[in-house]
Order: sequence, then C-alpha cells, then structure tokens
Amino acid sequence: MTAPARRSLVTVLCAGVLGWSVGGIAPRADVRLAAPESVGFSTGGLKAYEQALHALVDEGRLAGVTTLVARRGQAVVLDAYGYKDVAAKTPMTTDTIFYIASMTKPIVGVAMMMLWEEGKWRLDDPVHKHIPQFKDLKVASPAGEVPQAQPMTMRELMSHTAGFDVTAGYAKAGLRQGDLQGMIDTLARLPLAAQPGTDWRYGPSVDIQGYVVEKLSGVPLDQFLASRVFQPLKMKDTGFYVESAKLARLTRLHTYGPDKKVILATPEGPQANPSQKPAFLSGGGDLVSTTEDYFRFAQMLLNGGELDGARLLKSSTITLMRTNVLAPGVMVDLYGPKEPGIGFGLDFAIVMDPAKAETPRGVNSFYWGGAFGTWFWVDPTHEIVVVGMIQNLNGSNPRGGTPQVRPLSATLVYAALADTSR
Repeated sequence: MTAPARRSLVTVLCAGVLGWSVGGIAPRADVRLAAPESVGFSTGGLKAYEQALHALVDEGRLAGVTTLVARRGQAVVLDAYGYKDVAAKTPMTTDTIFYIASMTKPIVGVAMMMLWEEGKWRLDDPVHKHIPQFKDLKVASPAGEVPQAQPMTMRELMSHTAGFDVTAGYAKAGLRQGDLQGMIDTLARLPLAAQPGTDWRYGPSVDIQGYVVEKLSGVPLDQFLASRVFQPLKMKDTGFYVESAKLARLTRLHTYGPDKKVILATPEGPQANPSQKPAFLSGGGDLVSTTEDYFRFAQMLLNGGELDGARLLKSSTITLMRTNVLAPGVMVDLYGPKEPGIGFGLDFAIVMDPAKAETPRGVNSFYWGGAFGTWFWVDPTHEIVVVGMIQNLNGSNPRGGTPQVRPLSATLVYAALADTSR
C-alpha cells in the first residue's frame, strides 16, 4: 500500500443537522485542540497512539481510521489517516461520514430518557402498556411455549433483557423489510427466546425503543432525533441518510481479500442507497455520523446531559443511564464468552470492575460500538472521551479479521495519561 494521505484539523465541531430540508447551516462553533500536557496527557504517548493506528493502515489491515481523544472537554487528538476508499485512494479526513451502526443505540436511549423525564413512561412499566401487541407474549422453552413469569418491563427493554432473541434469531422473520409498525406486528406473533430479566440478548430491543419514541412523541424517529438531539448538539452530519452534496465525504465499506489485505466490500441494505431515507428507521443501527459529531454527543454525556448551553437531560438521568440494571448472574455476552466486570445500564455497557474486565478504562466508564468497527467510551473517573471510526464489514467481531482497535486504543490512551491531577 502506498503511503496514505493524512489530514489533521485544529478547529472542530460544527452546527446544523444532516438531511434537513428546511433552514440553513447554523454558524460554525470552533473548538481548538489543547496542548496534551495541559490536561495531563503526554504528547509522546498520544503520538504513539496515533502511530499504532497508522501502522495498521500501512500494513493493509485497515483502509483508514479517524480518532479523537479529549479530557475535561478539551480535545487533544483529532486525527485522520489512510483512505475512505482503498481502491480509489480517496484520503480519509476528519469530517468523513461513517455508518455508525449500533452507536445509534445510545442516541435513541437519550431520546427515550427525554420522554421519561417528561413522564411519558416509567422504568417499571410493563412494555405492553406502551405496545399492547406485546401483552401476554409466550416464551419458547424445551417444553413448548409457556407464559412469561412476569411481564417484561421498560427497564428490561433498555438493557437487552426483555426476552427477545439475538438478531440472528430473527433472520427468517424479515423484521426490517417494512416499517417499524411491521416489525412490531411480526414480533407480536413470535415467542420470546427467554424469560424477561433472565438473559442478556443483543437483538431488536432498540429498534423497538425507536417505535416507542415515535408513539409517545407523535413524531417520526428521524424528526425527533433531528430536532431534539442533533440540532441542540450541533451535530450537522448525523442522520439516517446522506445528502447528495455530502456523498463525497461518505466512507466506503471494506472487507478482506484472500491475502487478508483490506479491499472494498459490496454494500447492502441502507448502505446500498445512502442518499435515500430508509423506510425502516432503525433505532438500533442505521445512523450515519462523523467523529466530530459523535464527540459532541459523548461530551454531552460526560457533562451530565449538557453541552454549550444546550441541556438535553438532567445530570441525574445520565447517572441513571450508566447504572447497572442487570439482575445478579445476568452477564453481557456480545460475541462470547460472557464478559466479567461489565454491567449494562440503559443502552450503555458499563465498566463495573476494570480488573475483572481487563481494561485500563476507569470504573464506571460507559461505552458501545458499531458493527462496522466504530467505537467510543466515556470515562467519568478520568473525565475522558474517546471516539474512533473505521469501516469494515464484521468490523466489531473479535473473530472477524479486523484488528482489535478498541482494546488497543484503550491501552495506548491510558498509557499516555501521565498526570491525573491536571
């Protein structure tokens, strides 16, 4: 691979909303990169972090990568390296637009909690109070279908323990072939895979939450997120599709050839028509965004629900979202095996015990990632936010062939944290 082009940006963070059909672009709000030492980082340590990611590009294992590191609200790294299209050798830039897949979920979780603060629902509500079709769903068991031991609750819906199966369990059901109402109607005809509250299964729970947002707000999910989240946070490049004028900034999806070097992948689903609004607005996985935009969202979380004068949630609500709600013995199990030291709150995973979790991230750090390899975490103990983006098919699966950039980034970011007193 030839030496890739590199782009750095000293001013970041913009305004507006992707996909708006009315209004203009709001004034740009620039934030300058701080000196690493001013917030306790080592310049050399952060350089080592960047170089480790660059090496994966140079070796042909990644097409390109963007990353941002911030502490106490001050960005100290904003880096783009490699290509957003490995075949055309189009340079990766810090404003490249990515498919963020399941990093959509925390955003929809925030939307849910806005409605919770408004009194539209309660954590202990049975889900069927808001989705009557789910009343008296049966549960599959070796002895056949049996009743729920107790009705699934909204708390369980937001923590992947409501009893729905993993996504693969619905492969033949065609949950996303229509719209959100069609998904609900299909699920209402199928048994649950587990008794509510007894097992963590990563499936359609946040797509269901997207439906709840629409029903309780009376507003389509895309419009709710645009007006209530993206506009206040000035996330101008985040939405369910990409405006035609911005398509040149969209990254391509990549995979691996027989020689295990990165190559272009064939897009499917929403990725095949990125400038078209999808009929199925997936709260679980169909947003596009940029590293800069997602940083604004993550920094709002670290700030306790507020950013630059725009308050989305109360600080106590953010604390509730990052508090473990799993019953004793129930463990997060994304790709297997189960993950010790990790809990789950309301649409976030949580580092409960860093030693057991074998991570340098601080206790109470909360995080998630996307199927194409994007990742982020918020560490309230050390006041750190990290956002990173790559774009590979099966990019988050530790056995999918993609380099494990998530644990690598955590190791190197905390190795660069030289002075926690600053």
